[in-house]
Amino acid sequence: MNFNLGKLNENTRAGFVALIGAPNAGKSTLLNQLVGTKVSIVTHKVQTTRAIVRGVAIEDDSQVIFVDTPGIFRPKRRLDRAMVDTAWGGAKDADVVAVLIDAKKGINESVERILNELEHIKLPKVLILNKIDITKRDQLLALAAKANEYTKFDQTFMVSAINGSGTKDILKYFSDQMPKGPWLYPEDQASDIPLRMLAAEITREKLYLRLHEELPYISTVETDKWEDRKDGSIRIEQTIFVERDSQKSIVLGKNGQTIKAISKAAREELTEAFETTIHLFVFVKVRENWSDDPERYRNMGLDFPH
Repeated sequence: MNFNLGKLNENTRAGFVALIGAPNAGKSTLLNQLVGTKVSIVTHKVQTTRAIVRGVAIEDDSQVIFVDTPGIFRPKRRLDRAMVDTAWGGAKDADVVAVLIDAKKGINESVERILNELEHIKLPKVLILNKIDITKRDQLLALAAKANEYTKFDQTFMVSAINGSGTKDILKYFSDQMPKGPWLYPEDQASDIPLRMLAAEITREKLYLRLHEELPYISTVETDKWEDRKDGSIRIEQTIFVERDSQKSIVLGKNGQTIKAISKAAREELTEAFETTIHLFVFVKVRENWSDDPERYRNMGLDFPH
């Protein structure tokens, strides 16, 4: 790794902050704000984040690695269990745990379960209340007090992940909390997510944004082929996996219009992200019970729960 050696001095710090919360609390949006670039997909569909995504932020001499975990909820299926296990695993491996709560929703059953479970994690804990742009101040103060009754937080922050309000304070705080030591990633690396996986995630985001109500979140996208061409462009082949023929028809759309729109939106974002011409080819396949296939879990960066 080509580390920026000028930054490796007696003041350098580096460590991990786990972002945990209920589905749709705004973790991915906050992560992208803190890192300053898109490393995690964002949709209005719950449980969008599946595997652990690490985003790297730099503040003064500190490198803060934010770990965006899947939303924690009551698991019903094997895929759900894998996601929740991954989320708690990410929390326990961090230097600091940051709990994000949607201030508009407050402490519902999902949040209460998380706050109760936190008592067993003996790490520094920080409370982040999100969506302060649409929540009254007295409501925020009451929510912060109530959350602290469940478990003692070292610090409470109030932010709007969508417009970035309050995020600079969070970054400054975490940069001071990181353990002293050399940086863990090169200075110009924003995430550790492999490019093939990031490309698949971007297409999955466009799929969900286009078919929010019609498609179950159990569908997934995999990058099958990646070719760096001589002219500098990249040729990518991907497959969208669904569980039934009826879902395949929805993804394809009339005369293939839906899949064309999804591919176009994904190609445009990939072109911008990779700063080169992208030739994207997206196919749709039915694979019944793919969520019981260990290989699919490995491709998503999840452990297969037995």
